[in-house]
This record gives sequence, C-alpha cells and structure tokens, in this order.
Amino acid sequence: MIAALLAPPALAKERKVENYSSTIADFKKIPEVAKFFGNAHAYAVFPKVGKGGLGIGASHGKGQVYVGGKVIGFTSTSDISIGLQAGGQAYSQIIFFQNSEALDKFTSGKFEFAASASAIAVQSTAGATTGTEGSGASASGSKTGEKHTANAEHQDGILVFTMAKGGLMYAATIAGQKYSYEPVNAPAKK
Repeated sequence: MIAALLAPPALAKERKVENYSSTIADFKKIPEVAKFFGNAHAYAVFPKVGKGGLGIGASHGKGQVYVGGKVIGFTSTSDISIGLQAGGQAYSQIIFFQNSEALDKFTSGKFEFAASASAIAVQSTAGATTGTEGSGASASGSKTGEKHTANAEHQDGILVFTMAKGGLMYAATIAGQKYSYEPVNAPAKK
C-alpha cells in the first residue's frame, strides 16, 4: 500500500493535441467572430466549459492555444464563485489575443480575468444573435447586442466570445476564471 502511494500518479500523463476543428468551425460561421481569426495573433479554444451551482458555483474546461493555426499549448480554466446563482450550463469559449504581449500574459501559467471582465455571447444558428452579458447566456438579438458584437474590441489585448451548448444558469460570467497553460512539448507532471 505504501509503494502505491509513493508511485507516480497514473493520471499524470502527457496531454495530446485533440481535434477542435468542429468548435472552431462553429465560431467561424458567425461573421462577427470569423473576422477575428484573420487578424488575431493567437487564440485559445475551449470546446466545452461546464458550469453549475446553487449558491456556490464552479466551472471547468480544457482547451488548446493556437498560433498560425497550429497548437502550441494546452490550457484549462476553472473558477469557484459564491453568490446568487442556480442551475447549470455548458458553453464553448474562444479567446482572441491581439498581440504577443497579450498571449505572453495568458501563457505565463496563472492568468485570471478581472472582476469586471465580460464575454460576448453568440449563438451558432442561421439567425445568429448576440449579447454582451455572461458566458453562454442566451441572448435576445437586440440591436444593442448586435451593435456591441459588430464593434467588439480587445480589452488589454484580449477578446472573449462564448457560445451556449445547453443548460440554464441564472448568473454566468468569465470574471474570476483562472487559466493554466502548458506548452505542447512540456514533460508530463508527476
């Protein structure tokens, strides 16, 4: 039993590059988002971030970071929140980095969004609609939301879009989300 406790954990294995082309294609279908693929220095894709809570909430998701369409590293996000919230949801998330400085901040390994951070919620449907409040929050397609997405700008070199995958959540936001980063060729952690 002692030998089993001292042995390296079986879960500490090297991550492999996964095919996220379906999630990327879903974001590229939305004209307001698609334009950022052409002028972004880099981007991080999270096919599924799960979030749930009842008073105390948590979220988690795994993703990959791309430069020039090639995966350079792995990332994961998580947060714990306390406050008015009930329900659960799943959403896809993409983070665009305007320049190398913004990417360097993110890949430092301990990046966290400030309390005032927000994402632009979009829907991948024929009549795509947008909103500005919360990760994965379903949007009404109001003129205000459409205008905000059409004029979306990087904040400190970073711009975030989320796309609901399902679920219902009273409160959803990216504020406080923490991110880890590991380069593709990094040795497995023990």
